[in-house]
Amino acid sequence: MGNETVFTYAAPRLKFGLGASDEVGADLAELGVTRVLLVTDPGVAATGAPARIAASVRRAGLEVQVYDQAHVEPTDQSMNAAVDAARALGRFDGILAVGGGSSIDTAKAVNLMLSSPGELMDYVNAPIGGGQAPPGELLPMVAVPTTTGTGAESTTVCVLDVLSRKVKTGISHARLRPTLAVIDPELTFSQPSQVTASAGMDILCHALESYTARPFDEFERKRPEQRVPYCGANPIADMWSERAMSLLAGAFRRAVQDGEDRTARTDMALAATFAGLGFGNAGVHIPHANAYPVAGRVHAFHADGYPGEGPLVPHGMAVAMTAPEAFRFTFASAPDRHLRAAELLAPDERPGDEPEAHLPNVLARLMRDVDLPSGLAELGFGSADVDDLVEGALAQPRLLSISPREPSPDDLAGIISRSMHHW
Repeated sequence: MGNETVFTYAAPRLKFGLGASDEVGADLAELGVTRVLLVTDPGVAATGAPARIAASVRRAGLEVQVYDQAHVEPTDQSMNAAVDAARALGRFDGILAVGGGSSIDTAKAVNLMLSSPGELMDYVNAPIGGGQAPPGELLPMVAVPTTTGTGAESTTVCVLDVLSRKVKTGISHARLRPTLAVIDPELTFSQPSQVTASAGMDILCHALESYTARPFDEFERKRPEQRVPYCGANPIADMWSERAMSLLAGAFRRAVQDGEDRTARTDMALAATFAGLGFGNAGVHIPHANAYPVAGRVHAFHADGYPGEGPLVPHGMAVAMTAPEAFRFTFASAPDRHLRAAELLAPDERPGDEPEAHLPNVLARLMRDVDLPSGLAELGFGSADVDDLVEGALAQPRLLSISPREPSPDDLAGIISRSMHHW
């Protein structure tokens, strides 16, 4: 059929700015919602933001029920529990997510299952799950992120751990994309520094992976019904990704060092939004594919600033751990693009004698400056875990297919092995 000549672009409606979350009631009413389920998690609920937003929605004349037990780094069990709880609360004609990516992804799963037949695993990406598409439209959904990083408010994906397989995977379909994203930087001011660091690396990798993704016109041409939300690098996604990286260059370190820096927090929220508008269309590749088994198979490490006591590697941290080596591997596919990304992130630094090392070095220095772990070994992984991590990454063919350079199992093993220590 030849190469693709068409790319698609889609995004949610967007409202951005300090105080934007005060207007959610009016936004839901405009969508025709009368009875809304608010989904959040215990940590976010403790900040008071969901209760304040729920009160403003009620003042707009809407009925609100709250589910505040979304699981940080959600699992198939936690999402099924949320679905069961939502069904027990009655019927709804709208969904409101307030929280980080975990709450927003849980809300997406609840929306899917309140609107669709079958079981959750029927819709989980193949080969882990059935890979079915939602048969009809979902309820209107408004997403209000309280962390800057996941981009879940803009995307068509919800991510979960499948406990029986010890792997992260997801559900991906255009109907999962929220109807409206409401980004209020004020909600991020209380975010702990290590949450900011991890979430910020997620922003950065969203921008970098979509910017370096396999170009849309290198894929085989698809029929109209085969087109997918992640279509590869394209001019519109590139624009958002470049702007996100420029904002991160000035704001990331400052936001981690001083959570009360309003300008840095606002720029981080804007960078997260821009990166979400980029990768939510172009897609992500090797660092995200590797991140799923890193987070799903961690033995004992628990990240600072996150609730709970069991093993936990937050998503952005998991993505960051193999990113420098992943971009060293993909450099040959588009050297100019990798060097341009490094220039946007570190305008004052110049490539040395090894240009393929420039972007990895920029990333490693940034990770060190925001006090992230120095590599997979600091998370408790070693050489004996490499084959297991490769197996988990290979279970993400949808992501690996977007890589600009197709990795073999040996390539992935090399990336993971070299990611044990970055400095």
